[in-house]
Amino acid sequence: MNVLITGADGFIGSHLTEMLVGNGYQVKALSQYNSFNNWGWLEDVACKDQIEVLTGDIRDPHYCKHITVDVDIIFHLAALIAIPYSYVAPDSYVDTNIKGTLNICQAARENGKIRVIHTSTSEVYGNAQYVPINEEHPLQPQSPYSATKIAADAMAMSFYNAFELPVTIARPFNTYGPRQSARAVLPSIIIQIANGMKEIKLGDPSPTRDFSYVEDTCRGILALAESDQTIGQTINIGSNFEISVGDALNIIKVLMDSDVKFVTDQQRIRPEKSEVFRLWCDNTKIEKLTGFKPQVDIREGLQKTINWFTSDVHLSKYKADIYNV
Repeated sequence: MNVLITGADGFIGSHLTEMLVGNGYQVKALSQYNSFNNWGWLEDVACKDQIEVLTGDIRDPHYCKHITVDVDIIFHLAALIAIPYSYVAPDSYVDTNIKGTLNICQAARENGKIRVIHTSTSEVYGNAQYVPINEEHPLQPQSPYSATKIAADAMAMSFYNAFELPVTIARPFNTYGPRQSARAVLPSIIIQIANGMKEIKLGDPSPTRDFSYVEDTCRGILALAESDQTIGQTINIGSNFEISVGDALNIIKVLMDSDVKFVTDQQRIRPEKSEVFRLWCDNTKIEKLTGFKPQVDIREGLQKTINWFTSDVHLSKYKADIYNV
């Protein structure tokens, strides 16, 4: 099959690119256009010579229609995702997350009702009203980012209902692993420890998360694409395991043999009503529809992540002394 991955230059997208190539797909990988001709994390993938790298922008509807010709499946991952940046640049999120999704869906419709796997986020659920969180949980826009992802999900599903476009909404919980941005808490801590800092800056360590290793998230996305039963459905991808940020950080301390102290950095604290204090995935639906089960537990995943980030060649790509929003 011929597939297109938007956001292929990013964290999850680059891993999904590798997995799809490994499974025999013909991959067109979209990297956001820039004058440096830099392909993001696609520069580091082993399969770079086996994919067609495109550079462009999902905010342009004409470009989206152009790149989706003769494509069987679109894996739509391109998005602005940093929550703190959405507080100061919300219009950018509307353009990329909502209008970009509209452009992809419209292009898929006009080019022959192409199968679309649209990537959502557990942030759309907001603070848990009950746990574990299934797909029927109310949606709560607690940041401009999550508001635009709620709208993007609705836009994608409207094309299924109005035009019979074969859409599936994949809703991953907190994915972590190699190549993740330092804006996320786990790589931020690993990077600071690896650079020899004795006091580690972080936000509130009390919220809980359902952390999923990136390979598991990609396996889940691929499982959704390979099942017709998932068309017209919104489906969680997670581990069904809840852990506090603080407890995850303590596991990192042990695995890195570190005696660092954690200190609160006020600029990393979300506004009270915007903080999501609890996320715990109910992954019953994806297992029932596809048979998917996560394979990497939290300690194994964190060790793999630490091993990658502490390599000199990878660590040098990150700025440990700067808060990355």
